[in-house]
Parts: sequence; structure tokens; C-alpha cells
Amino acid sequence: MEVRAVEKYVRISPSKLQLLAELVKDKEVDEAMDILKFIPREAARIMYKAVGSAIANAERNHGLRRSRLYISELYVGSGPTLKRFRARAMGRPGRIKKRTSHITVVLAER
Repeated sequence: MEVRAVEKYVRISPSKLQLLAELVKDKEVDEAMDILKFIPREAARIMYKAVGSAIANAERNHGLRRSRLYISELYVGSGPTLKRFRARAMGRPGRIKKRTSHITVVLAER
């Protein structure tokens, strides 16, 4: 049985989240949560909440035991980019891209 949690429109770049996704993919959920808890990055806090949401879905909605769950899939996609402008030299505009992400966490039972 697979359980999924999706976080959409997270205001952080997908490349920052992808580094953490590689760290915790295919790990037991308790081990993954410990790894994410002690990484000093904003992206780790966001990923921690996404994995926690998937665990809560598994326990609450499907009656699965936390000790038997592992992260079978974890992928990060890019969401819409907010485009802003900032004044640069000689009155010209400089484009600023504020990227967003979609995080999908899929848990499976061992």
C-alpha cells in the first residue's frame, strides 16, 4: 500500500529541495525525520513538514504503523515562477525570478 502527500506552491527553489530529497529517499521514515531535523537549512524544515504530513496520512487514513513505513518516492517539481523587477543602473530594470516548488512524498510499507 502506498500513501502520498503533496505540498504545492512552496516558496523555495526546487534545486534547494532536490539536494535534500536525494538524502532521504529510500530511507525509513524515522531515520529520514532525524536527518531532516538536524540539517540547518530552511529547505530541511519544509521537507520535514512534508514527510510528517505523509506519515500522518498513513497513520490516520490508512491505519498503517509508522515503524513499517519507508520513503519509496520523493520528488520535487517546479511550480510557477513569480517575476519581479528591480531598479538597476541607468534606470534599467533587472528581472528577479522567485521560484516555487511542488513536493510529492510517497510512503510504502515494508
